[in-house]
Amino acid sequence: MLIKPISGLSPVEKAHLLDRSTGLSGVMSPVMSILNDIKENGDAAIRKYTKQFDRADTGELEVSHKEIHEALFSIDKSLLSHLMKAASNIRAFHEVQLQKDWIREFTPGIMLGQHVTPLEKVGAYIPGGRASYPSTALMTVIPAKVAGVEQVIICTPPKPDGSIYPLTLAAAHIAGADRVFRVGGVQAIAAMAYGTGTIPKVDKIVGPGNIYVTAAKMMCGTAIDFPAGPSEVLIIADDSARADFIASDMIAQAEHDPNAISILVTTSEELAGKVEQEVKNQLKTAKRKEIIEKSLENAALLTGNLDECIEFSNKFAPEHLEIITEQNILERIKHAGSIFVGNYAPVSAGDYASGTNHVLPTAGFARMLSGLNTDHFVKKASLQIIEKNGLEGLSETIIGIAEAEGLEAHANAARIRKGLK
Repeated sequence: MLIKPISGLSPVEKAHLLDRSTGLSGVMSPVMSILNDIKENGDAAIRKYTKQFDRADTGELEVSHKEIHEALFSIDKSLLSHLMKAASNIRAFHEVQLQKDWIREFTPGIMLGQHVTPLEKVGAYIPGGRASYPSTALMTVIPAKVAGVEQVIICTPPKPDGSIYPLTLAAAHIAGADRVFRVGGVQAIAAMAYGTGTIPKVDKIVGPGNIYVTAAKMMCGTAIDFPAGPSEVLIIADDSARADFIASDMIAQAEHDPNAISILVTTSEELAGKVEQEVKNQLKTAKRKEIIEKSLENAALLTGNLDECIEFSNKFAPEHLEIITEQNILERIKHAGSIFVGNYAPVSAGDYASGTNHVLPTAGFARMLSGLNTDHFVKKASLQIIEKNGLEGLSETIIGIAEAEGLEAHANAARIRKGLK
């Protein structure tokens, strides 16, 4: 790992840390080919690509209610209880987020407000195939259901025998998913974007995936949550932070993916050295050591004063930001997907159980985008209730601006109500 003062970074080193290229341009051509094939050939093309990429022969694309109920009974009861507790926390948090209709009188005779309505159909992509990600089923389906979405469908890759991981099915049921399909990759995004004989067309697609899934989401022409790249954590810490805790969080981030990014920016060079040693110690017993070691090649331990640490964080705009400092710096943070404060707030708490959402913007997109929340699943229409006296107070302004723009009919729409035509 690189241990350097922030101020001593070369332009190349800064670019390496800050410029997280998504690499989408390299996969656009094959992705577009699959999108077009499925748009034209529907279920037949889905089965073809499922066999090609997932090595699975699927009979029914839709998972039956029987399979879902069998999954519920097959998993350990304590694990089922954990899923239900996590779901309860996620639901409670997102219920607080939900915005309601509102209206108020701004001036006499003019009532303005907002009418909030949910999307009708949403598709959630849940990664799978080599592993099960029940937490992502909870994180994508629950906020949609809290927002009032009528139908939420899930697409997730099958195992080679065509089955879906029982944990994923159990989580889908607990979250309230309406239908589940054994389809993954680009073909799943295309199916939800265009609709097929079996899979319905949706209004929006949410959920993380690999570079091909991300490219498909961006190219399919359907509304999406946001682009997603390799996962990342940035930790701002001072001497009040525990080195063993920080090391464990960096390793946890690294086990996601060889391209995951872990960065510590600290006011203490001593802490940076301790964290480096702790990472080496904890790696000895890590189960995904090969992936972690590859990922930690992207890691950095940077020292500087607190102002430099905050400035770097705001430029980096991390997916996950941990703050472990004696000084409260929260209001100086401009860009982050999800923020964890204190020694006892690991990213894994938000990944699974605290209630916040783990579907977050990466690669600097936290600079302008929010993590998945109930706003992603609703539309907000502005509302106007205008009485005669209210319009009278606006008529001259409407007419004046409309005539200046050369839109006489717009002006006349106000005049006729005022009796000036």
